[in-house]
Amino acid sequence: MSLSKNSVAIITGAASGIGRALAVRFAQEEIAGISISDVNEKGLDETFQMIENSSVKVSKHLIDTSKLAEIERLKTEVLAKHGRATHLINNAGVGLIGTFEQISLEDFEWLMSINFWGVIYGCKVFLPVLREQESAHIVNISSVFGMVAPPEQTAYCSSKFAVRGFTESLRHELEDTNIRVSSVHPGGIKTNIARNSRIGENTPEEFKAQGVKFFDKVALTTPEQAAETIIKGIKTENPRILIGKDAHAINYVSRLFPKKYLKIIERLSGHRLDLRKKS
Repeated sequence: MSLSKNSVAIITGAASGIGRALAVRFAQEEIAGISISDVNEKGLDETFQMIENSSVKVSKHLIDTSKLAEIERLKTEVLAKHGRATHLINNAGVGLIGTFEQISLEDFEWLMSINFWGVIYGCKVFLPVLREQESAHIVNISSVFGMVAPPEQTAYCSSKFAVRGFTESLRHELEDTNIRVSSVHPGGIKTNIARNSRIGENTPEEFKAQGVKFFDKVALTTPEQAAETIIKGIKTENPRILIGKDAHAINYVSRLFPKKYLKIIERLSGHRLDLRKKS
């Protein structure tokens, strides 16, 4: 069973982007409930307003996923509102611009606390709940930067490679249980993650402008298309969900040319992935 009338989906990072699109898409399914959460109250309210009149019971939760106590509070609130949880989508994530030398350890820790530890906390807290269900699914959002590692992305790549590794190991641990596990690897998605990215402590300001400009050129997939692909992946129990033609190409190139993939990807895309150099 993938999705049913008894399913309750929990979506973190639902104030915008893929998280919001997933909330809207889940609301089109004949399921019992949707729990949306984010640290961005304004964006969360906007997402709630988009789906509150659907036939699905919806709850919203102002949650900082980098805090274990808040994820535990989320579980308590979800069970009080919905009585169960069957689909956990760990989607909350942030970006950070700068080379390893330019970003501070505090910058690095901040990103990891959200992108990686938020996933760990979500899985640890909700796993006992998911085990009680007839069928359940964990979906962790990694990235194509969980498969390749361009410059100026040491922190982001660390988090997304970690999410991928954790998810694949967890999937193997749970393969004979009622819980399916999937890692999601979006390519360029038209969201505000680049614009909202934190700039490193010693990163030149122009790096962010260059990053946003580059991202706008390569982000070809809409959040709605991403959400549709994820829903399809859940229904087919796909353990690795690639989003966008670019994600499929990057996956192929990185496997075929593990030593040279960066130059090949740059040549195929027509763009340098190093912000220190002009495209």
